[in-house]
Amino acid sequence: MVGLKEELLKSIWHAFTALDLDRSGKVSKSQLKARRGARGARGAGVLSHNLCTVLNVPHDPVALEEHFRDDDEGPVSNQGYMPYLNKFILEKVQGNFDKVEFNRMCWTLCAKKNLSKSPLQISDEDAFKVWVIFNFLSEDKYPLIIVPEEIEYLLKKITEAMGAGWQQERFDHYKIALNTSREGLSAWELIDLIGSGQFSKGMDRQTVSMAINEVFNELILDVLKQGYMLKKGHKRKNWTERWFVLKPNIISYYVSEDLKDKKGDIILDGNCCVEALPDKDGKKCLFLIKCLDKSFEISASDKKKKQEWIQAIQTTVSLLRAGSPPPHKEARQKRKELRQKLLAEQEELERQMKELQTANENKQKELETVRKQLEAAAARAAEEEKKRLQTQVELQDRFSLELEREKMVRQKMEEQVAQKSSELEQYLQRVRELEEMYKQLQEALEVEKQARQDEETVRKLQARLLEEESAKRAELEKWHLQQQQTIQMTEAEKQELENQRMIKEQALQVAMQQLEQLELERKEALEQYEEVKKKLETAANNTKTWKDKVAHHEGLIRLIEPGSKNPHLITNWGPAAFTEAELEERQKSWKGKKATSE
Repeated sequence: MVGLKEELLKSIWHAFTALDLDRSGKVSKSQLKARRGARGARGAGVLSHNLCTVLNVPHDPVALEEHFRDDDEGPVSNQGYMPYLNKFILEKVQGNFDKVEFNRMCWTLCAKKNLSKSPLQISDEDAFKVWVIFNFLSEDKYPLIIVPEEIEYLLKKITEAMGAGWQQERFDHYKIALNTSREGLSAWELIDLIGSGQFSKGMDRQTVSMAINEVFNELILDVLKQGYMLKKGHKRKNWTERWFVLKPNIISYYVSEDLKDKKGDIILDGNCCVEALPDKDGKKCLFLIKCLDKSFEISASDKKKKQEWIQAIQTTVSLLRAGSPPPHKEARQKRKELRQKLLAEQEELERQMKELQTANENKQKELETVRKQLEAAAARAAEEEKKRLQTQVELQDRFSLELEREKMVRQKMEEQVAQKSSELEQYLQRVRELEEMYKQLQEALEVEKQARQDEETVRKLQARLLEEESAKRAELEKWHLQQQQTIQMTEAEKQELENQRMIKEQALQVAMQQLEQLELERKEALEQYEEVKKKLETAANNTKTWKDKVAHHEGLIRLIEPGSKNPHLITNWGPAAFTEAELEERQKSWKGKKATSE
């Protein structure tokens, strides 16, 4: 009943729209200003009455009034006509009505308004049949249209019925022009297309009319086959020519092909069968149709017709057994399913394309983020390299300043040592003189006493000199410790900078691997990476050069300590106050630092 309801709604939709109402039962704003309710209600009432008459449904005018009772505008109100149509008319349809008469009633209401005024090469009756076929083949959505695939199917059927060849190339050009402007044709555009003779050139009106009628019989009236044959009577056993019409569940036979005088029906079901009979009683091309209650002997005009009828009846019985619809309806359903499948595949493809586009955009955003991160990392690395170089320069300046200070201190110490040496020589000379005087004045007690006092004075002076020498030695040791602490702090800062550089190199390598995995074709990112890598290599070379310079300057540093009583060693810098043990310790320390820097 759902399929029947859809077929009825299509024809009613044409009639309903001819009342200048839209699908919800509302008039346009301009019409609503001109007329309110009364005229629309009158048209809807006439349509409802005619529908109830042709559909054999009892008409209830009170129900129409009750449906729109709360609104004086009636069918043009917000409640609409379609809910009333579904509830009070279509749900009561049982199927016991004449489809042709129903369609003709709807055609009468809408044809005058919509049919083209230009002359057509088909009659009004043929236009009506094309309109009914349109309702059968159109899509189940409003406003109704017939898609190019169904137009091609219909034109092929009409062309085959006319016995002409199908012009595929011409239709392809027409289809291309149609697809560029719209999805399909309306019923009236389809009538104009067939009536224009664009695909039936060279055919007269009668041939085209017969072809349309044949397609109408097949698609709308479910006529699977028809033609004249002889039938043997059951009582008189005489042979009479009848016009047979085969439908999905019945074979009707008439006096003539005008179908006015029906003589009987052969009810078909899954238990029926058909078989060929040998020629007898002067009749040829015989076959028998067996049903549960009766059997029918029929004679075809020739063997070809006989075989066609047997094949058609057997196919019909097979469809009844399988519960399948007629071939043309099944083919239409398959075409719709195929279109729906293609549409679903197209929508799925569009969805996948959107997802791919979204994923691509996300990848592009990720790559842009990575690129920005790399740029930021490169900028940070450059900034840190700049700071490191600045720190190097500052340290180098500091080391140079310390070296200058140390040279000045060393110079002062050497001057002091020279002064002390001179004083010591003078002291020794005085001692010798005093000793000589002691020998000369040994006998004199006063002179000896004075000499002893002088000697005590000299001893005090020597003690003071020794104390000063110890203080100077302690001060030099303090300078030595400060110098060692400075060197250790420099080594720690250098190691920290080296660790930071290694961490940044590892981070850059990880970023490079991620970048290669995400987008191999990102040449700009690779070039930037190469530039960063070159900068890092340059920084590493500068760092190595700086290390060499530091090691070189470190070798130039020499601590100055007070001299000892042991013999002094001579180095490449001149006289040094190092003992052999201290010199060995310093050589071991320098060798260890040199191995670490390499």
